[in-house]
Amino acid sequence: MADAREARLRLIRSANVGPVTYAQLIARFGSAEVAIEALPMLAARGGGRAPMLADRQAVLREIERVERLGARYLFLGDPDYPALLAEMETAPPALIARGRIDLARRTTIAMVGARNASAAACRFARQLALGLSEAGATVASGLARGIDTSAHIGSLDSGTIGVIASGIDVTFPPENRELQERVATEGLLLAEQPPGTEPLARFFPSRNRIIAGLALGTVVVEAAPRSGSLITARIAAEAGREVMAVPGSPLDPRAQGCNLLIREGATLVQSVEDILEAIRPIDPRALRSPVSRYGAEPPADANDADRRAIKALLGPVPVAVDELIRQAALPAPVVQMVLLELELAGRLERHAGGRVSFA
Repeated sequence: MADAREARLRLIRSANVGPVTYAQLIARFGSAEVAIEALPMLAARGGGRAPMLADRQAVLREIERVERLGARYLFLGDPDYPALLAEMETAPPALIARGRIDLARRTTIAMVGARNASAAACRFARQLALGLSEAGATVASGLARGIDTSAHIGSLDSGTIGVIASGIDVTFPPENRELQERVATEGLLLAEQPPGTEPLARFFPSRNRIIAGLALGTVVVEAAPRSGSLITARIAAEAGREVMAVPGSPLDPRAQGCNLLIREGATLVQSVEDILEAIRPIDPRALRSPVSRYGAEPPADANDADRRAIKALLGPVPVAVDELIRQAALPAPVVQMVLLELELAGRLERHAGGRVSFA
């Protein structure tokens, strides 16, 4: 039998296999090896061609390169996989890690904000990160310019987590090369993409969900109304995590996003104590993804009538999976199987918040 790590990575790197699909395949078939064998059958039931499997030799080369870089894989379901992240709807099936895995087991706070942040905001972010570290918390951020950089610098001595949108061996922005290396050697550096991957725009929202998923709460320090920082905050809120924001001047466009979050109910933050007070009542064991409501059981076999019923309810507008279950009046595992088949056939697109639509 092929090495389990190789099979899992091959399944992850195959076409049309996203995080939700991967988790459901493992739940249904018990192992990546068996799931890979079932892909052609499932895609055919969904009305499409079999997904293109990742090349085995390419997967082996990736594993070798990761090891050569001094990194390791963290697979969903492994004991070392970050527990809070595992509860997210779209938890990455595999992470590539360099550094101290233990940092993800401590109380973690995400801190994000504007790349073009003001000097005052950067200084405040650095002070918050230092104070959180001194209180025994881990600070997670995205190693971007501005607030991210300040958060990492403030928490580096006690341990910080950097999540990047590129491969583990690629630095972006270039001026953070030394900081990224320090995070990898003194803290923890995480990447979802294979080594050598450049930080394309479509990878940043994926990185943001990892940052939010690692933490009990997310603090936003300066952000425009439409920014990656607010995407991170939205993901955190959808997962039941605490959302916190530092208020700013209404005359500064960089503060508008934070002020908007506060108006919508985010906790106003003026000190480290405000952050610690906000997360203190949270029980990490109670933080489960909304998907857990209907995804507790593995997908179950569906018949043609079930497939017709689900397809009739789907369209180009995203709809919540639990709404599909309600309207179809079918067991959740059956609905999940139909959606799984459609996704493997390339006919289904998954959206944030557990919603789906025809691709």
